[in-house]
Amino acid sequence: MNVVTKTITLGDGRTITLETGKLAKQADGAVMVTMGKTMLLATVCSAQDAVPGTDFMPLTVEYKEKFASNGRFPGGFTRREGRSSDYEILVSRLVDRALRPLFPDDYHAETFVNVTLYSADGEDMPDALAGLAASAAIAVSDIPFHGPISEVRVARIDGQYVVDPTFADLERADMDIMVAATLDNIMMVEGEMKEVSEADLLNAMKVAHEAIKDHCRVQLELMEAAGKTEKRVYCHEVNDEELRKDVHDKTYAKVYALATACNADKHSRAANFEAVKEEYKANFTEEELEEKGALIDRYYHDVEKEAMRRSILDEGKRLDGRKTTEIRPIWSEVGYLPGPHGSSIFTRGETQSLCTVTLGTKRDEKMVDEALIQGNDRFLLHYNFPPFSTGEAKAQRGVGRREIGHGNLACRALKNMIPENYPYVVRVVSDILESNGSSSMATVCAGTLALMDAGVPMKKPVSGIAMGLISENKGKNYAVLSDILGDEDHLGDMDFKVTGTRDGITATQMDIKVDGLSYEILENALKQAHEGRMYILDKIQETLPAPRPDLKPHAPRIVTMTIPKEMIGAVIGPGGKIIQGIQAETGAVISIDEVDDAGFVEVAASNKESIDNALAKIKAIVAIPEVGEVYKATVKSLMPYGMFVEFLPGREGLLHISEIDWKRFETIEETNYKEGDTIDVKLLDIDEKTGKFKLSAKVLKEKPEGYVEPEPRERRPRPERGSRHTRGNQSK
Repeated sequence: MNVVTKTITLGDGRTITLETGKLAKQADGAVMVTMGKTMLLATVCSAQDAVPGTDFMPLTVEYKEKFASNGRFPGGFTRREGRSSDYEILVSRLVDRALRPLFPDDYHAETFVNVTLYSADGEDMPDALAGLAASAAIAVSDIPFHGPISEVRVARIDGQYVVDPTFADLERADMDIMVAATLDNIMMVEGEMKEVSEADLLNAMKVAHEAIKDHCRVQLELMEAAGKTEKRVYCHEVNDEELRKDVHDKTYAKVYALATACNADKHSRAANFEAVKEEYKANFTEEELEEKGALIDRYYHDVEKEAMRRSILDEGKRLDGRKTTEIRPIWSEVGYLPGPHGSSIFTRGETQSLCTVTLGTKRDEKMVDEALIQGNDRFLLHYNFPPFSTGEAKAQRGVGRREIGHGNLACRALKNMIPENYPYVVRVVSDILESNGSSSMATVCAGTLALMDAGVPMKKPVSGIAMGLISENKGKNYAVLSDILGDEDHLGDMDFKVTGTRDGITATQMDIKVDGLSYEILENALKQAHEGRMYILDKIQETLPAPRPDLKPHAPRIVTMTIPKEMIGAVIGPGGKIIQGIQAETGAVISIDEVDDAGFVEVAASNKESIDNALAKIKAIVAIPEVGEVYKATVKSLMPYGMFVEFLPGREGLLHISEIDWKRFETIEETNYKEGDTIDVKLLDIDEKTGKFKLSAKVLKEKPEGYVEPEPRERRPRPERGSRHTRGNQSK
């Protein structure tokens, strides 16, 4: 067994160990990455041949966390890991986006990368190691790859940039980004921030890249030590260079003319391009097309890409006629839907989001139960991308990875603008009704409007924009594009999404598809994005300048209060009997949590009367009986010597027969009181030793004129006070 181990030393003294040759030796490549007690195994397997007709890279990346890694049982009936969680899908996407551009363009074999967390202690964050593990596994395989790469997390904590912080460290950060890069180039950036500047984001990327360079050098050493410097020979494409030249010669001029014709309609533009291809194909017989049709499609795609890029770089003309800095026409509307608690429509060019906001109570929180992360989410954002949004005639299936990723980006953009003490659980749903260019950024803009329409007191409105890049000669000649079209995203060299307020960036996502982009280009792209964001923000605030001052009439109202910690049990009652009773009587929804050694009570209802009644009952429970106070009491049971009354919830005392009225009663029946009746009583005294309450009703009544104090009545033996049920039996 030839085991090879290499070590990376971080700036704070922590180490990352890469080990290969010990586990999963039948995979094409396998590496165990260890940092402290965190251990991830990455494997890669790639087919020797491509599936006939495949002209893309069929890469699948799966990141999974075993619950046993942290000594936990999975939830659910089966008590075993199930389908990937949203978090695992997001980590898988981060790794996929970093790896995919670095496989050779002509490599089309099915390739599967699996990264599994097998051990963790809840301190170091394993998602920051997933990219390193995946790249290292490819490095020690014979799979061709223009890497290695690595990913690191950079957080800014107390003004300092920290690489791969712990879970505890991250809680204090105002910036949290994941960066993937090769030795020479940034490949991917994604993260959230609390209104940081463009310069701060660039500095964080530079810090990340310096750390990644060390990761890449160690992977090269690992690859050499494992004897995997030679990669496999493959042939996944059979090209016809004469046909490629013929397609270019006979279609390029026509395609270039269409690219510079400035047609703003997506579908007619696509139809025109398709017509040129079909015109060329008409020169071939059916038998020839059966053989060469796929090649013609591929070569024609290259012609479209070249024509679009040359139109922008040489003439400054985009497909829809806009300047490179120009934003498409925007219109928006709020309150379009009467049923939701807030709604909006945001339309930018041919991209449209219909957004709704629902306000809920604590019981609407999303429970998070991951291998390492447990808790509750109070801000939810769901993004839906139905096929009709692009004119596709196909069935609408479940939520895919793309929808989870886009929704997560929009969620990160908006969530930090919700006040920390906001009592409502908030759910934002964005349904994309049209799409041609960044629908995730349309979701951010529509989400801002819908939240403000719902009366959510956002700290500041947020806007978002998607930037593109067309470059050549390793960035020596380039154009940064604001508000990119779908075609510009597909055919361009960068997709850069930025969201933020007027005071700083709140989230970003960047994918770079070419080598050699300088920080100068990235700085220019961020500057141009800032100008675009401010323009879009102006448009948003033209529609709705600020959050509405109040909630919609049908939105739930929530009032909070704190109670002493020791009174939580009294409000809940045995088996929840008290709190359930209050909810049933008032129609309010009540939740109680222990926060900072106190009880935090949340009362929600659709009307003020229900809330007031519930609050009154809770306050009565937690109230401390005060001597001299008058209370409205309820008769609970009758005894020969008096009656037990409840004057505060859970507080009972004996109202002696002699204290009911100035009139003398011989039997309790003479009083005409029965169980359930109410009577006003005054608390005269509290026995310091027994805690019993001395109550009187007669002192609240006017003493009759000429009243003579009666002779003391003969004392009767009093049975011991038992349960309410026992007392009822005694009275009978």
